[in-house]
Amino acid sequence: MAEHPAYPVGLRLSGRRVVVLGGGQVAQRRLPALTAAGADVVLVSPEATPSVEAMADAGEIRWERRPYTEGDLADAWYALIATSDPEANERASAEAERHRVWCVRSDDADRATAWTPATGHSEGVTVAVLTTDARGRDPRHTAAIRDAVVEGLRDGTLVAPHHRTRTAGVALVGGGPGDPDLITVRGRRLLAEADVVIADRLGPRDLLAELPPHVEVIDAAKIPYGRYMAQEAINNALIEHARQGKSVVRLKGGDPFVFGRGMEEVQALAEAGIPCTVVPGISSSISVPGAAGIPVTHRGVAHEFTVVSGHVAPDDERSLVDWPALARLTGTLVILMGVDKIGKIAETLVAHGRPPATPVALVQEGTTAAQRRVDATLATVAETVRAEDVRPPAVIVVGPVVNAGPPVA
Repeated sequence: MAEHPAYPVGLRLSGRRVVVLGGGQVAQRRLPALTAAGADVVLVSPEATPSVEAMADAGEIRWERRPYTEGDLADAWYALIATSDPEANERASAEAERHRVWCVRSDDADRATAWTPATGHSEGVTVAVLTTDARGRDPRHTAAIRDAVVEGLRDGTLVAPHHRTRTAGVALVGGGPGDPDLITVRGRRLLAEADVVIADRLGPRDLLAELPPHVEVIDAAKIPYGRYMAQEAINNALIEHARQGKSVVRLKGGDPFVFGRGMEEVQALAEAGIPCTVVPGISSSISVPGAAGIPVTHRGVAHEFTVVSGHVAPDDERSLVDWPALARLTGTLVILMGVDKIGKIAETLVAHGRPPATPVALVQEGTTAAQRRVDATLATVAETVRAEDVRPPAVIVVGPVVNAGPPVA
């Protein structure tokens, strides 16, 4: 049997009896995939790891707390033998052979009738890798191949074109705070599959250079507005390209629903009957402070954080922010789009109770190569912004957490 390569096949185990012998680390790694496949899993083992025991407590598997006995594999479709008793493993393997049950052994792969491939998943595709030469099995090499293929599918460097008709529509993708590595796996894959990308200025621009030549990239800031306001023009561009049967990605900075006007675009697409997928992104309100060494919460320092837009001043009638209430809070205040209004914001916070010495940090171009952090207090922040020429985009953090980390170099 060892002279021939394994024949790869996908087992459909939904509702079918699968027996796992042994509740240790091997079972802990394999059980989630078996339950995800819908298998009726019976665990036979006197003991189990805490994670395996939790699966039994949750009803995901049935656990018979005893050693293996003859007959346990009767009516099983598949068996995983992973006990610490070599003699029990041998007897169970022999029973599996008699009953024609596909059997994987963790202690002796050559004595098994099946091998578990190195598997990974990417948006509806399962990648399974087996070593073809039974005499030279190298699990680490197999896993490395699996990882390379899955990573390529996820980040778009390995693109497999769809040959069946795709459903045209729009994906509203949060690109994260700026570093191209901080976009989600799903967002990067959808970007790689797009026909048209309508991008914000604050989106991860480096990713646009990786797109295939046929992809049309539209700068949202340069869409001809005509008689429409900017957002209406963007909405119309999304609808127009989707109606042409194209796969459209609306690439936005941060998260689409955190001051990104994403819901306005979703509503416009819904009214036009265009399907829309929303892919959340890492918000700059948390990630940028973190990249600068600032936790928005910290034990004994801040038990809450509030994120507000500072694009209009506190005394502007359009402002929806209750600044006096924010001044009374003791937690962290994160201000987005507030660089040019920070002087008035600081005055308002101090006037309603925040101490003038409250630490403030401004993180410009967070997570990118141009990132810089400038520290001040509520009393000095307006002058510091002018003196240090702090410019948007910058995230402003107000509160004691600014000083929670190591000293700024």
